[in-house]
Parts: sequence; structure tokens; C-alpha cells
Amino acid sequence: MATEEMMVIGIAGGTGSGKTTLTNRLKERFGDEVTVIYHDNYYKRHDELTYEERCLLNYDHPDAFDTDLMMEHIRDLRAGKSIQCPVYDFTVHNRSDKTVEIHPTKVLIIEGILIFENKELRDLMDIKVFVDTDADVRILRRILRDVKERGRSLESVVDQYLQTVKPMHEQFVEPSKRGADIIVLEGGQNVVALDMMIQRIYGHVYGTHVK
Repeated sequence: MATEEMMVIGIAGGTGSGKTTLTNRLKERFGDEVTVIYHDNYYKRHDELTYEERCLLNYDHPDAFDTDLMMEHIRDLRAGKSIQCPVYDFTVHNRSDKTVEIHPTKVLIIEGILIFENKELRDLMDIKVFVDTDADVRILRRILRDVKERGRSLESVVDQYLQTVKPMHEQFVEPSKRGADIIVLEGGQNVVALDMMIQRIYGHVYGTHVK
């Protein structure tokens, strides 16, 4: 696949903003024509630390991610090469030994809270979408997700939110929306924005508009 044939879409926004819902709806609509890679899977490996020490790391700072590896993988996909995407295990706060082979497709979606913070990474994207959602809604969604899906205690989720998530959002995530082409309220629940993105992707994949 030639480089120019791949459309790269970045979907950013704060924790619990609705990024994944929007991404999933696009993936459901276009199936195998769309590949998704998550910035979360590129958290740096910390085998040298104990679990307790890893729990204390700031996972909402740009330095927590191996963004250079992610950019290398995006360039490989655009060049028509497959990649071995790392897999992050949130239950142990560390990258696992597994990787997932990802093949190039016509559309690549990159999702993450901080993907617009890095200009070099932003420049690899054709469309940049920032999902903007009220802070109260986001924290409630994060609590439900981390307790149900990631095995965290309510106390640990609230502590992490107050100590790192909220201040890092204000320092890095919120300002990064200036790098977006489109700001979408409420993510996948925003039917108008979703329809607009479907039209754009459909035109790129099939060379025509949705009928």
C-alpha cells in the first residue's frame, strides 16, 4: 500500500471523554478498512520497578509514553509495512510480553489523551479530532471503568485523579486541543459529528459519498 493511500485520524481528549466510544463506532461502521492503535499501549516498560513503585508513577505526563516508537510504527504502516504493536497490562501497570501484529489499512485511527501534545506526532495525522466533555462526567466514567475493568479500588482511582490526572489534564491535555482540526462535544454520542466523520472516511475508502 502506498503512503498516500492511508488516511491517519487522531482522536484525543481527556480521560473518560468518549474517545473510545467514537473510535469504536467508526470501527464498527468500517470494519477491516480501519485499524486502531492506542497511545496507552505505548506506555514505557518498567520491569525494574516493583508493582508498588509502578503504582506511584505519573501516567498522565508525556514522558510516560514511548511516543518515538509509536511514530516509527505509524510511519511503517503508512509505508505499507506491518508492525508489532505492544500490549499494556493495566492490572499490573506495565507493558506485557505480548505484541499484536497490525497490518496497514486505508484508515488508521490513533487514540490517546496526549497525542496532540507532540507536534511531530500531530504532523503524521491528516485529521485531528478532540473530544471535549465536562470534567464531572469524565471522572465518573473513569471511576466506573477503572473499578470494573482494571481491578482498581475506588480510593486508588480518586487519589490518582486528584494527584496526577487532573493537574496533567490542565497542564497538557486541555491546551493540546488547540492542535485539533475539529472539537467534538460528547464523543460518540454526538451524532452530527459522527456522521460527518463517516462521510469523510467513506469518501476516502470508497471514493464516493454515503448514500
